[in-house]
Formats: sequence, structure tokens, C-alpha cells
Amino acid sequence: MKTTVGIDLAADPKDTAIATITWLGDAAAVSHLQVGASDEVVLHWMHHPDGAVGIDCPFGWPVRFVDLVARHATRGHQFPEAFEPGWRRDYVYRDTDRRIHEAIGLVPLSVAADRIGHTAIRLAALMAQLGPHIHAPLDGSGALAEVYPAAALKVWGLPFRGYKRSSNAEGRDHLVDLLTAAAPWLRLGDYEADVRASDDALDAVICAIVARCVQQGHTEPPIDPATALVEGWIHVPTRPLPELL
Repeated sequence: MKTTVGIDLAADPKDTAIATITWLGDAAAVSHLQVGASDEVVLHWMHHPDGAVGIDCPFGWPVRFVDLVARHATRGHQFPEAFEPGWRRDYVYRDTDRRIHEAIGLVPLSVAADRIGHTAIRLAALMAQLGPHIHAPLDGSGALAEVYPAAALKVWGLPFRGYKRSSNAEGRDHLVDLLTAAAPWLRLGDYEADVRASDDALDAVICAIVARCVQQGHTEPPIDPATALVEGWIHVPTRPLPELL
């Protein structure tokens, strides 16, 4: 029996959700669900003994962006490509972001130029507090893996938009119905009402499912392993939902 953890991280603890799924052989049951998680609670679940934790948050920053900031601080950076169409993209998007766009058609939020950066800073601070026995390289090859619920939903053929916020309760209900139909082995149990009520809770459950894919080796590997160790890598499932058990 294995348990996977999904963390829908946000800059604000009240918007952070955590879900665990226990894999029972012929079924998988949501065994814990929490919306609103302090740093201490998140850190507890990042130390999960099964080493299968999927976190919806960028693990790192673009290599060229980091270099730009360092050089800019000493006034040592030149921009020969400046003012060419789209020249800033290489600075604000990671290899994994470009791969998601190319393969799936989604554009992840830029950790270098969007508010998601606040969440990434929170994660960086949490990762710095991991114990020495937790092996967590940024490419996701260890205990923690970067995941992206919208990408997972899209490759599984499920709605990946229109379920966020309280105003989209109907869309969220529809997605939960489709998810449980596509994954008949999934048991939401006593947590079903919470999953239908909160997109953060739903995303945490999806993160925990993707963590199962990571655990089994059924996600797309990094294009450039060395760069992924610095920038992070979004693990996108390569296996259909019905086949995850």
C-alpha cells in the first residue's frame, strides 16, 4: 500500500491545499484533505516517507533570468537582442515552460515575470528547511516533483479551464464528474463535498494523482537534464487515467 501527496501551493497559506491518496491495489482513496496549510504543515507533508509528493509550483527560475539579474546588479549585462520581437521570452520562460507550450499548447505562468513568483519564493524557503535525509533535486527525480494540474487534465482529455473560483462551481462539479468517470478507481469518500467546493482541494487531488505517475516513471523526462536540475521540470503524465492502478 502506497500513499502519494499532492500540494496545491499558494503564496498565502489559506489558499494552499494538501491531499493524500492511498493506493489500495484495486482502488485509490483520498485519505486526507486540507485547505489552508501553514508552512509547518506543508513542510510536514514534504517529508512524506513514500517519497512521492507532487507540488503545483515552479521549482526554479530560468537560467538566463538568473544570469540577467546577477549581471544587472553589477551593470555587466548587455542586451544585443533587445527590441527584437519576443526577445524577452528566453529570460522569463524555462525549458519546461516552452516544452509545455510546444507539446500541449498551454503557457505556464512565468516564475520570473508573474505573481507565481511569490509562491515559488515560499517553496524555495520551504525546500531550504528539508532535512538532510530528503533527496529533492529540482528536476523531480527525488522525493518532490513539480506538477501542473492544467497540463495533466489536458493530456487526460478533461476540462482544464472553467473550474476555478466560487463563480465556477458548476464547471467544477462537471470536472469532478468527468474525473471520477475517467478514473473509476478513485474514491473521494467523505472528501467529495470539499473537492467540489474548492478548486484548491481539487487541484491538490490532481497533484496527488500525478505524483503516482511520477512514482511509476510515467511522466515525460527533461529535455536537458542539466538545465532541469537548475530550473525545475514540470512532470506531465504519459499514461491514461484508467491505467494508473
